[in-house]
Amino acid sequence: MQVDDIDVFIGIDVGKSEHWATALTTAGECLHDRPLPNDEARLREVYEHLGEHGRLLVVVDQPATIGALAVAVAQDMGITVGYLPGLSMRRIADLSPGSAKTDQRDAAVIASAARTMPHTLRSITSSDEDAAALSMLTGFDLDLARQVNQVSNRIRGLYTQIHPALEGVLGPWLEHDSVLEVIATWPTPAALRKAGRARINAKLKANGCRRHAAWAQAIVEALSKQTVTVAGTDAAGVVLPHLARQLIALHTQRADIAAQVEALVEAHPLYPVLTSMPGVGVRTA
Repeated sequence: MQVDDIDVFIGIDVGKSEHWATALTTAGECLHDRPLPNDEARLREVYEHLGEHGRLLVVVDQPATIGALAVAVAQDMGITVGYLPGLSMRRIADLSPGSAKTDQRDAAVIASAARTMPHTLRSITSSDEDAAALSMLTGFDLDLARQVNQVSNRIRGLYTQIHPALEGVLGPWLEHDSVLEVIATWPTPAALRKAGRARINAKLKANGCRRHAAWAQAIVEALSKQTVTVAGTDAAGVVLPHLARQLIALHTQRADIAAQVEALVEAHPLYPVLTSMPGVGVRTA
């Protein structure tokens, strides 16, 4: 990262509600060394004050999450922004006086590295904005995936309790919304028996199931393997439709996030090269 035209180096050790900012001149004179609230007005005030001494470089240790606002305000003000990767920071900190890890010391390490070792810095550009967006979207998708797993396990657990044979058929198909529509409409064994194969088949077909006839037949056959009604079946009949609808909604959310992730990845100039490699898809790329 080029810093030849920089007059003031601002190192920021970011925190959730408060950062620590240290500012050094090219000669190493300390202009600022104090806590900095994670607040737009205060960030602008500090940047404007230090800007009176010349061109600024703001360097953070985390450009996303809790450091995102400090970066965004600086970029909005036309200030050059960079970040010091964690590994580089730890190595530089090991060479610095003192062993106590404090926000003040870390901010001083960042500012000093920006001033004397600019090769350790990484610039923050629009590609980093895309990376931040992808990180946020994929993080949310991981949360959704965990919820899908939890709800699926809950549905399977209820069917295991009230009708094990039916769980053996429906359980592996819960990733298909057509099956979830069947569960939401006829959640209990009694309701499925009353609906009959023809109506189950029609429901599966209407919701996009390609093997609707075979699956409807498998459900009917599973129902025939148990004649007794287990305690708690009526309560399960109240809970299961809610769980099925919840799982359908989670599938829809994951599909929406996947589409947005794919759009971001496809816009990257290296997308055709990456996806031409064996085993590399959108998520891997």
